Order: sequence, then C-alpha cells, then structure tokens
Amino acid sequence: MVELKNSKFGKNVIVEENPLSRWLFSNTTSSWIWLVLRLYLGYSWLMAGIGKVTSDVWTGAKAGVAIEGFMGGALAKAESGDVAGWYAWFLESIVIPNAVPFSYMVAWGEVLIGLGLIVGLLTGIAAFFGALMNMSFLLAGTVSSNPVMFIIAVFLILAWKVAGWYGLDRWVLPRLGTPWSSKK
Repeated sequence: MVELKNSKFGKNVIVEENPLSRWLFSNTTSSWIWLVLRLYLGYSWLMAGIGKVTSDVWTGAKAGVAIEGFMGGALAKAESGDVAGWYAWFLESIVIPNAVPFSYMVAWGEVLIGLGLIVGLLTGIAAFFGALMNMSFLLAGTVSSNPVMFIIAVFLILAWKVAGWYGLDRWVLPRLGTPWSSKK
C-alpha cells in the first residue's frame, strides 16, 4: 500500500514495508542475527585496532610510518588507474602530510568501532564509521576482507533499531531518544 501524507515540506510517500524487512530491521526477535554479525565485525575491528595501537609505526615513536607506506602503495596504484584520481589527490594532499594524526585516528578508531560493536553501544554509529573506514581502504585499492566487512556494516546500519538489542543499546537508545523525536 502506498500512502501520500501532506507535510510542511511537501508530500511524504509512505510505502508499506515488506514483512521480511520489517522483521529483520524492526523486530527484536531478529536481534540474535545482528548479535552474531556484530560480534564478528566487532572482533575483527578490535583485533585490527589492537594490532595497530600496540605497533610502533602506528601509535609509537615512529607513528605515521605505516600510513605513509600504505598511502604510498595506494598512490602507486593510482598511476596504473586502480585508485581514483580524486582519492589519490586526497591521500597526497591531506593524509600523507598529516600522517601522524591519521595514524592515531585509524588505530584508535578501529579499537573504538570494535568495542562499540561488541558491547552493542551506539551500534548504528559504530557500524557507520566502520563502513566509512572500509570504504576508505577500498578506495585505496585494498580489497582483502573490506567488501565483506562493508556489507555487514551496511546491514547493521539498516538494523540500528534492533542490532544492539542484546547489548547496551537496549537501555541507552531509549534514554537518548532520537534527534527527530521529542522526549516526553
């Protein structure tokens, strides 16, 4: 059923959701599926982050060296056309000159994403930043596990309302409310 509702900014088109997506993305009985995917993805991010946080070339005395090496490889791929020109410009002009802060952001970002997903705290936001990092790695020409992690993150973003049900979101989200609803 398609319904049109007038609003202050025009007409809203409301299309009834199919039963499978309603169950997957809105029903707490589907939460066990999201729990498994959350834990897998969270563990992957946490282990990658811990490896970087404890590495001298990511957050130690030689911080930034790993980022510079990785970005140098991405720039070499740009010459062969495997990395988009605009992204190569971004890496060369923004990331490499600021390799140390980016190194810390990547390392600690991976740890925080992993922890957020594992404990189910702000799951949709953690998954969003995980997907953003996966997309950055993919744009830099690194395939590895990034496509699978990206797809799982997108599903967790879509299921944000119930993905953290078996986690802290069960209690945190009702207390925080949502920006588009008024708290009573």
